[in-house]
Amino acid sequence: MQYLRDLTNAKIESGRKANPEFMKGVDEIIHQAKVFQQGSDAIKIGQKAPSFELPNPEGKLISLDTLIQEGPLVITFYRGHWCPYCNLQLRALQTRLDKIHSLGATLVAISPQVPDGSMTKDEISNMGFVVLSDQDAKIATQYGVAWKVPTFLQEHMRVDRKLDLEKINNGNANILPIPATFILGRDGVVAWNYVNVDYRTRSEPDDIIQALQNLLSINLDV
Repeated sequence: MQYLRDLTNAKIESGRKANPEFMKGVDEIIHQAKVFQQGSDAIKIGQKAPSFELPNPEGKLISLDTLIQEGPLVITFYRGHWCPYCNLQLRALQTRLDKIHSLGATLVAISPQVPDGSMTKDEISNMGFVVLSDQDAKIATQYGVAWKVPTFLQEHMRVDRKLDLEKINNGNANILPIPATFILGRDGVVAWNYVNVDYRTRSEPDDIIQALQNLLSINLDV
């Protein structure tokens, strides 16, 4: 089995070879972010998660209250479809989705991207997990994982990547979520979390599954 960390590490090393100066700049930004403990305000284990109601790709509003009625909820915040590390993460989660579902859990992925109607109903259903749009990063802020992207990275995305984040995120050009994952019980309380301001590092799907198994074991013992 190939672990997500192996895929992301390979992507990082590829980036270092292709553009060492840029990656050196990213390293410095991440170092400073950690020095200033960015992400430390993220909701903690044992805390009640903030409620939300966000649109899916079809524009239908989906609420937290509805989702947790079905069982444990895995919420992962990601930057957008344009982010290669996010795509590696979502693909890795997709491969383990059957196991996540077998534990009675639902996976929800939240990004600032506007639902643009570009996906068909078949494409949406084939994803296997719920995708929601947090365009103004309001929910990311409430969960403590909103990050004002440094100018260095904004310029890289605008100039080198030709990304118009203002258009992609419907007006939000500089606030992105710290990639973070939370597991909520049916009571809406955080049972597990992973928060790392280094957007190149993500929670391992097997760690999520282990946390869900632990949560299920606790519930069975009650």
